[in-house]
Amino acid sequence: MIPGMSPSEPHPAAEKARPLAKTEARSPLAQLLHALNQPLTGLQCSMEVALAGPRTPEQYVRGLREGLELTERMRVLVGAIREVADVEGEKNEEQETTELKTLLREVLDDLAPVAEGKGVRIALDGSAASWVVRAARRRLATVVFRLLESALSLADPGSTMRIEMDGAPDEVWMRIRWHGARPPWAFSRPELGLLVAQAGLERGGAEWERERTENLETVTVRLRGVSGGSESS
Repeated sequence: MIPGMSPSEPHPAAEKARPLAKTEARSPLAQLLHALNQPLTGLQCSMEVALAGPRTPEQYVRGLREGLELTERMRVLVGAIREVADVEGEKNEEQETTELKTLLREVLDDLAPVAEGKGVRIALDGSAASWVVRAARRRLATVVFRLLESALSLADPGSTMRIEMDGAPDEVWMRIRWHGARPPWAFSRPELGLLVAQAGLERGGAEWERERTENLETVTVRLRGVSGGSESS
């Protein structure tokens, strides 16, 4: 059992199975390519200013520092683009039936030290239903790990990250909620991790929705279901 995790804590009925509007229609790769344009343009402008006329040594140093910062941002974005491209280019793996809650518990066990170190409490929906999905299990575990790791990184220290599951025989959804301030850069490493996770899930046929209300973030993933049981996992 993960320290601080409450497997049986009820969640508000009003939040159950509430549909969320998609906030971004562009694919993860399209978002990353669009984001890359900003630091590229900034770096070009910085170099043009530096060459426009004589500058003091301090001004040159400031320009170099700004250029290094923009270059680092581009390097991070290019790394994420490569990851997404690799995901989209992967060969299809054989799908199998996977009990979602069991997979979640395995992933959360791996992330327990991260949650404990940050003081984030994890509340896993204690529904008795045993939701089964059809997916390539290894790939699903990898992208769910990336999703939850990124959410933990974005969550406020000492807060609670809630994970809920519900669905029907042909569709299962998983919803992750956390409270966190917006990072200073829209494409911080955790935010890029969410985009990589989105690409991996969509590559496997899942649907991704994300919504933000003030400091509450919500990600809903809809997966192809096999059956909804009543056995306890």
